[in-house]
Amino acid sequence: MSKTKICLVYNYAQHYRKGIFKSLDENLNIDFYFGDKMGDVQKIDYNTIKGFKKELRNIKVLSSIYFQKGILGIMLSKKYQNYIFLGEYYCISTWVALIISFLFKKKIFLWTHGWYGDETFLKRKVKKVFFNLSDGLLLYGNYAKELMIEEGFNANKLHVVFNSLDYEKQILVRKKLSLNNIYKDFFLNENNTIIFIGRLTKVKRLDLLIQAVTDLINIKVDLNLVLIGEGEELDFLKKQVIKNKIDKKVWFYGACYDEFEIGNLIFNADLCVSPGNVGLTAMHSMVYGTPVITHNEFESQMPEFEVVEEGVTGSFFKKNDLIDLEDKIAKWFKTSDNNRTEVRERCYEKIDTYYTPLYQTEIIKKVLYGK
Repeated sequence: MSKTKICLVYNYAQHYRKGIFKSLDENLNIDFYFGDKMGDVQKIDYNTIKGFKKELRNIKVLSSIYFQKGILGIMLSKKYQNYIFLGEYYCISTWVALIISFLFKKKIFLWTHGWYGDETFLKRKVKKVFFNLSDGLLLYGNYAKELMIEEGFNANKLHVVFNSLDYEKQILVRKKLSLNNIYKDFFLNENNTIIFIGRLTKVKRLDLLIQAVTDLINIKVDLNLVLIGEGEELDFLKKQVIKNKIDKKVWFYGACYDEFEIGNLIFNADLCVSPGNVGLTAMHSMVYGTPVITHNEFESQMPEFEVVEEGVTGSFFKKNDLIDLEDKIAKWFKTSDNNRTEVRERCYEKIDTYYTPLYQTEIIKKVLYGK
């Protein structure tokens, strides 16, 4: 059974999926087919994936609805009996693949976020039909699994694989990191430093973070704020910082793609705050030992919010509630300022245990090969 060839079809070879794709490539007998475009997201070098077979053309139909040209040939190939597809219900070709798999007695497992909890009546109906056509789901978190069990899905077909970044590279970086004066030298103070890394977009609610930091500074809670990234909100946020008269306490670092540089910035910070959806930011922060605060409306979160354990690896505040955000930030520093090393180790443990390509690979291997 372990020699059975697996076919993986994905919407795109995102650079941040490099770790898991390489792990699957090295540990499973697997062929890869990737879509050809996804906005301005950087693509993996196909030469690093020995199982890469072909790039598929993603053809937009309407809004987010699309299909991948070439799926019919892949599904009718006698080479494959077991497939993994990205579980996007708005991909028409994946529906076609599911129907073919039923007719030809092949197996398809969908890699998906699954359930969010905010689905409309129509979306629930569509997703139920779509997911039930598959032989099983590879989910990013337990939150989605529990919601789906409540919706009547068979628990035995729901497999939590969590998520990962380029873990091996990040661990090599982590081993080289040490505490230094990067923030003391820039800000000329020894304040606690809050960090955010990601696209500076409206959905991230960074305006809320800047206002929270302003209010806390005004009541003598000494803080610095570092924003790593660029985006549509950059100019607006800079104006807000100047208006609030905290420009000497805020560092707009800009975009950064050097992993050691990113690791050094996160490692030397004290807290990561993502007032909007947290997503991969949580994993990136915790792999370098920095806890995370984000909002508590889980149905509108990305699945990576589960890495945050209240009071252990971070905290949750009431979504869009400025006062509660300020309270959670102040409380975190008040209760955690004497055990930064312990918090760092707890963050490491959470990532190292569940959010690695090897962990994901082992779960996927067990699902597809039965061992």
